[in-house]
Amino acid sequence: MLTIHQDETPEGLTVCRPVGELDAFTVSQFRQALAEMANGRRLLIDMSGIPFVDSAGLGALIGAIRRTRELGGEVAVSCNRPTLVRLLKTTGFDRIVTVSETLEEAAAELSRAELSKDGPVQDSQADAGSRSDGT
Repeated sequence: MLTIHQDETPEGLTVCRPVGELDAFTVSQFRQALAEMANGRRLLIDMSGIPFVDSAGLGALIGAIRRTRELGGEVAVSCNRPTLVRLLKTTGFDRIVTVSETLEEAAAELSRAELSKDGPVQDSQADAGSRSDGT
């Protein structure tokens, strides 16, 4: 059985908190919930309530990351379960998304990602403006 909680923070984060096993039996429910949350600009997935993940669950996570990024958003994962963190690192999952031990650390990573994503765009626009002035 899997229960999925969704919260919105004052900072504009969408927090997904699944609780239960994430496996072939529960993955469709998880995929559907993540698809609905992918519209948010910043998605934080708290895996601390997940004692077990199989390959179907990892696939759902990767799909949610891809969809969120395609829509211009960013994703971070928080997890304080050592066995799950080890699985995420062993599979290379931590190379495609930030995996932090606490919600606060993951939220800070999302804020940094947002700033770095917005920063170059603003600089490019400023550069284009100065070129059009002939300077």
